Amino acid sequence: MANIIEFLKSNFEKFNMPDISWTDIIEIIVIAFLVYEIMLWIKTTKAWALLKGIVVILLVFLFAEIFEMSTILWIANRLFTIAATAIVVVFQPELRRALEQLGKKANFGDIVFFDQGHSEEGRFSDKTLDEIIKGCNAMAKVKTGALIVIEQNNSLTEVERTGIKVDALVTSQLLINIFEHNTPLHDGAIVIRGDRITYATCYLPLSDNLSLSKELGTRHRAGVGISEVSDALTIIVSEETGRISLAYEGELERNVDQENFRRMLEVIQNKPGAEKKRVRFKSKAGRRKV
Repeated sequence: MANIIEFLKSNFEKFNMPDISWTDIIEIIVIAFLVYEIMLWIKTTKAWALLKGIVVILLVFLFAEIFEMSTILWIANRLFTIAATAIVVVFQPELRRALEQLGKKANFGDIVFFDQGHSEEGRFSDKTLDEIIKGCNAMAKVKTGALIVIEQNNSLTEVERTGIKVDALVTSQLLINIFEHNTPLHDGAIVIRGDRITYATCYLPLSDNLSLSKELGTRHRAGVGISEVSDALTIIVSEETGRISLAYEGELERNVDQENFRRMLEVIQNKPGAEKKRVRFKSKAGRRKV
């Protein structure tokens, strides 16, 4: 036994193992987390296509280096000096959005004591949830078009700036009245924060997702568009068919049934201690579980 221990000790001494302290372990965890978040951000934005393009260009330059193609190498040297600035300019909206999402992650807010938390009823009350469902069903029956954006962690202040302030409790009657034809506030979207309708007639960014059906109108594309740039849930009531659709994280679920409608709102409500439910989102762009 002593010989085995001596053998292992003599062999391990050949390796110059550095001393690892607890601060080194924390640094490794932080770096791994940042690398993971960056790769996840690249994969879920237009930066993924850019990354593939950069890989192709690097392969071309590597080929030029091997075969000593002086002109291509000269272009590469000049190109790399402006590449970093060009990337920041081209992807300024994505970079800004990534920083906003990093600062508004719930877990991060809890750690630094910036999270304001939610009430015992969650992000909004059960009464508000019931009023939203009641109002949407009533509008669906008479084919009244509606576009409702429910805010989560990402602030919708920029969207609200395009609308008219309402600041009223959510009720089914108010929702129906806002979206009634030929009323002053019916055009555009409303924003719900907590138990209140904050703004109406808001303009939303349109989605440029080519996988969306060509039969979808501006209302649906606006609903998907705001879900692509924020974590908001968007409820769309079709004026043509009277069907209710949901948009979340860039995915569109058309003609949702009442069970999934309520279940999705309960997920967004995020009541403390409530059982975490899962909703399957389906679209032409793929499936996503919430």
